[in-house]
Amino acid sequence: MNIVKTSLAVSLLMVAIGAPLHAQQLPYPETKKVSQTDTYFGTAITDPYRWLEDDNAIDTKSWVEAQNKVTTGYLEKIPYRETVKKRLLGLINYPRYGQPSLKAQWVFFSKNTGLQNQSVLYYQKGFTGAPDVLLDPNSFSTDGTARLSGFAVSKNGKYAAYGISRNGSDWQSYSVIEIATKKKLDDDLQWVKFSGADWRGDEGFYYSRYPAPASGAELTAKNENQKVYFHKVGTPQSEDKLVYEDTSHPEYSVTVGITEDQKYEILYVTEPGKRGNALYFREASTAAPFKPIIDRIGDDSFGVVDNVGSKFLINTNQKAPNSKIVLFDPTQGDISKATSVIAEKPEPLDGIATAGGKIFATYLKDVTTRAYQYSYDGKLERTISLPGPGTASGLGGEPDAKEVFYTFSSYNYPPTIFRFDITSGKSTLFRSPEIKDYNPAAYEVKQVFYQSKDGTKVPMFITYKKGLKRDGNNPTLLYGYGGFNINLTPSFSATRVAWLEQGGVYAVANLRGGAEYGEKWHEAGMRFRKQSVFDDCIAAAEYLIKEKYASPAKLALQGGSNGGLLVGAVINQRPELFAAANPQVGVMDMLRFQKFTAGKFWTAEYGSSEASVEDFKNLFAFSPLHNIKQGGRYPATLITTADHDDRVVPAHSFKYAATLQEKASKERPLLIRIETNSGHGSSNLTKAIEETADVYSFLFYNLGVTPK
Repeated sequence: MNIVKTSLAVSLLMVAIGAPLHAQQLPYPETKKVSQTDTYFGTAITDPYRWLEDDNAIDTKSWVEAQNKVTTGYLEKIPYRETVKKRLLGLINYPRYGQPSLKAQWVFFSKNTGLQNQSVLYYQKGFTGAPDVLLDPNSFSTDGTARLSGFAVSKNGKYAAYGISRNGSDWQSYSVIEIATKKKLDDDLQWVKFSGADWRGDEGFYYSRYPAPASGAELTAKNENQKVYFHKVGTPQSEDKLVYEDTSHPEYSVTVGITEDQKYEILYVTEPGKRGNALYFREASTAAPFKPIIDRIGDDSFGVVDNVGSKFLINTNQKAPNSKIVLFDPTQGDISKATSVIAEKPEPLDGIATAGGKIFATYLKDVTTRAYQYSYDGKLERTISLPGPGTASGLGGEPDAKEVFYTFSSYNYPPTIFRFDITSGKSTLFRSPEIKDYNPAAYEVKQVFYQSKDGTKVPMFITYKKGLKRDGNNPTLLYGYGGFNINLTPSFSATRVAWLEQGGVYAVANLRGGAEYGEKWHEAGMRFRKQSVFDDCIAAAEYLIKEKYASPAKLALQGGSNGGLLVGAVINQRPELFAAANPQVGVMDMLRFQKFTAGKFWTAEYGSSEASVEDFKNLFAFSPLHNIKQGGRYPATLITTADHDDRVVPAHSFKYAATLQEKASKERPLLIRIETNSGHGSSNLTKAIEETADVYSFLFYNLGVTPK
């Protein structure tokens, strides 16, 4: 039986173009309820839309079709939707280059001519050779939704292993290509996830994979029993050699890499519910047991930067929440006896890499990059001069490298590639983009520090067109994330210019839970302190209103993934602050997230409803799905998700949308846009532009803006 029906034809959505879309009673699909109750530590919780968790069910597919029909009907009535899309296409239509990487005699880089669905991978012999296409992901599928998800060159540059993700899924297949001839070999590796390829010579590579999931459950089943294999070039996957497994802990995640000198295999083991990892090593190409560097999985992280002979340079936050670099001698037998190489700084260590016998470290000073060059014994050799406040990434390379590359960007500074001479310390411009009709000098980026509910000072970047009048009438988009030790450093988006050039303000709040100020900042916004993240976001909105960048009638809130959770929680708690909201691929059901795909790995961040009564009560208190108020007047809300999102399964957004449409007052639109053949992020440029056009059109309309 088809359980979805609509009360009005979409064609009758508006009586006339001039009538406010949000003033009309939208014909939301009538979503059936089922009798489903779960009990958590004596508390009964109903889950009437549980059936929407089955993404393969006919009823669910019918519901998705009906919801998209209503949403498309609404968006089609916005008179400037196509104008917005056309402007986005014009802004993104410029050549975009990736940072070059060097391996053996080859130089590799990506390029997108402008509107290609996927960037193309090129290679050439040194910097004087003629560039040629090595891999064109646009040829991987007929609709351009397959992307190059991994690329690793063998030690001597003979082969490359490359991963392909299809329709936005986290699942990857791996193949091998002979670089000089561009001949694709028959190697075909399946069910690879959360893994790259790490080469041992030109012989083969280490990778991690899961058992094949049950048919129909590929995008929802828990990911368990990950194992590490060594694949020898030219052989079938069935002959791959098992390197490591832990059958007594099927929930563990395991990966193996190899040191640059090919002498040691390094094993990493992580456990759901723990932030840190265990770390082991052994001589490569042996069957000897792995020896522990750190044998216990806790909340401290450890990563091998490089080896110095038989000793290991290790990046760790153990007793150093901003991280430090130590040298570990296995003969000492105890990580506590490791010697300091680069001591912890007042600023958090953001990135660490090696090249040319040097260590390159980047730190965050109030969310902007500072870069340094060190010797292997920890001596500071120079501070690397950057173009200004912003984000620098890269600064890594081969042991014999004479130069490295880095990319610098900010909110008004497009990604620009610089070449850095290791000996002289001089940076020179290598490649800068040219964006038609964009003048960086026309825009201003301002960093402010506002006070959160408990008095904590929180940084926020505000970008706008110079000459902005602060009268509360500017359409303002507030973006946040606040979780998983992830920082939001300054970055450029060509499509964001379409917002700014309409007099829009773009604000990014660096909420607690991220990595902007190290592990302590992360800890201040996780698990039982998660409410602090929402308080930080609310305070950011209040600041923008108080300082007259915006008003509640002109303010929108946006966030993706963990940021989608943020949006859902904040508009539950303070809906009156916002006129519009866009929760993207959000974690909306905080009681059941751990039951799908990789959700178990988020329990260290959130806790688990099944772990303790305290965890249950904490999660239930802010879960977006469970705190929608009956009759609540919510901002105009456009929920976005995708059918192939196997990171945050779309059931989160499905159940949230159904509940919002059921309970909230109906004077503002409460819509869900469900992309097809796409995942946690857009699977190609076409889909990314279409979604951005729809989101901007929706926000412009509900903030009362007519694009010029």
